[in-house]
Amino acid sequence: MKHRVFAWSMVLPFCLVGLVLLPLILDRPFATQTPRTLTLIYHLRAWLPALAAAGAVLALALAALSWRRSSLAGRFAVAGTCVIALACVWFSRQNAFEWKFNPLAHAQYAAAAEARFVDPQDVVLTVSLHGDAAAYPVRQLAYHHLVQDVVGGVPLVVTY
Repeated sequence: MKHRVFAWSMVLPFCLVGLVLLPLILDRPFATQTPRTLTLIYHLRAWLPALAAAGAVLALALAALSWRRSSLAGRFAVAGTCVIALACVWFSRQNAFEWKFNPLAHAQYAAAAEARFVDPQDVVLTVSLHGDAAAYPVRQLAYHHLVQDVVGGVPLVVTY
């Protein structure tokens, strides 16, 4: 019995890691996703904090049960897996989806004739307001998600 408790106290935190990482693995922003997959990701994200907390409580209880019977090396292993379980609880409450996209620091704008970073075949989003126009390459928006700009005197946020 004591070996099973110790084994579960070692395995459970790594199962929590897999559970916490699953929505990030399923969410592939540059790949085709089905509505079913997106629904699964949404539900996982909604339930993840509670599942991770419950898993961490169980991992801590198993660790407490195996602590006294463990060797010094076993205690270090148990303590390490407790840290992993608690880190999963913290991580489950983060919005890691936003970590995938970094804001464009120091955005620079160029006239169309000077925009050498835009290829002629690139897809762009365009805005035209009050005689002013701007184009935003989808290739950059897909990674940075949004850009703040003023077009025709109107402040706006362009997103993709």
